[in-house]
Amino acid sequence: MSQAETRPRTIGQQETNMNPNNASHSGKAGPEELVPSRYAVRVGDIEVLVVSDGVLPLPTTMLAHNADPAVRAAWLDEMFLPPDAFDWALNVVLVRSGAQTILIDAGLGLDPNLNLPRAGQLVKRLEAAGIDLASVTDVVLTHMHMDHIGALLVDGVKDRLRPDLKIHVAAAEVKFWESPDFSRVFMPAGFPDALRAAAKRFTEEYRSLLRLFDDEHEVAPGVVVRRTGGHTPGHSVIRLASGGDRLTFAGDAVFAVGFDHPDWHNGFEHDPEEAARVRVRLLTELAKTGEQLVATHLPFPSVGRVAVDGDHFRWVPAFWDY
Repeated sequence: MSQAETRPRTIGQQETNMNPNNASHSGKAGPEELVPSRYAVRVGDIEVLVVSDGVLPLPTTMLAHNADPAVRAAWLDEMFLPPDAFDWALNVVLVRSGAQTILIDAGLGLDPNLNLPRAGQLVKRLEAAGIDLASVTDVVLTHMHMDHIGALLVDGVKDRLRPDLKIHVAAAEVKFWESPDFSRVFMPAGFPDALRAAAKRFTEEYRSLLRLFDDEHEVAPGVVVRRTGGHTPGHSVIRLASGGDRLTFAGDAVFAVGFDHPDWHNGFEHDPEEAARVRVRLLTELAKTGEQLVATHLPFPSVGRVAVDGDHFRWVPAFWDY
């Protein structure tokens, strides 16, 4: 099955041309993939394209380092997941609202020291969708972990971006990475150093393009970024709203295990207790509003809704629309 055969009808032909004035159609199609790597939805008048940046294999202890190992193992078994390691999805969102084309997060990029060959697919998958990097007017970062800024650090990418690009990120996030605290995380060896290096390089290379906000900022009509903290001090979520429709991109506030066990601590959380409180507040809000949810590490295409199920939550995946 090719990507063309799984093209959703919601955006139609515009799926491969998020900005008709700037999108390039000169790129050759790459080899067929076994599964699609992009999925289009519409939020009122706002066009949304969820793009897979690939997968990131990590130890399952990263899901819940504060949980009883037996309880964690039982959850993995119930979910038909391997006991030791599995692939975390990496999702990025491209949004068109009015005249603006907005990239929300930028994937992992290509760090040769981490040996993660199945991640860092964003640039080539945008090209496969007919999206020219020069058509992107704004970038919004949920936070500055390397799997959210990495593509911007790939050699040659900065030269392909427009000189008036605006990169929106919480001021608290930039401040945090001046002297980051890793005392409460639970990461595999090598990751803290890689995260520090990526954030430092990103700040140095893109400082002049940064547009900082404190708590909330409207990036484009119907596109609002709001700082939540928790995962990192400046972690933010993005809400899209148009014509009565809503969709929230939750970044790393929500993981697959977080519906059943929102109090379990993820290894990448710099303030695990606050991250859990943020998660519960956000899931409670989404269950009340019934709006759509997309998150970085939920299984692609990560489009669904949240329901309350007793004392925890339930993920309700959207039916794919072809």
